[in-house]
Amino acid sequence: MKLDYIEHIGIAVKSIAESRGYYENVLGLECYAMEEVSDQKVRTAFFMVGQTKLELLEATSEDSPIAKFIEKKGEGIHHIAFAVASTDEALKEVADKGITLIDKSARKGAEKMNIGFLHPKSTGGVLTEFCCK
Repeated sequence: MKLDYIEHIGIAVKSIAESRGYYENVLGLECYAMEEVSDQKVRTAFFMVGQTKLELLEATSEDSPIAKFIEKKGEGIHHIAFAVASTDEALKEVADKGITLIDKSARKGAEKMNIGFLHPKSTGGVLTEFCCK
């Protein structure tokens, strides 16, 4: 498997409306897209930094993974996502190496990406995502 680049860094926030001021007014970034992914119970906002995106993640439901993350750990870095040629092939390859998967096959995520997550108990505590267009 070849990791092409860091696709994005996911950041859990309580409110995109309240948080985006820091990214826009302090860091000088521009929010280029917002999207709701209803099956994941999340609203997203994207900012570009060079080739890498920052993805703000806001829960749309109290039982969403983002709401649970914030309740347990507070706002902050949620995951790192790597671009790969095939999400399914990358998931299979790491599973064959003993990594515990959250997603056994790719599913649709924001920006129409095929995504799959690795469980942080197998990745040194870092929630890791593979994604591809």
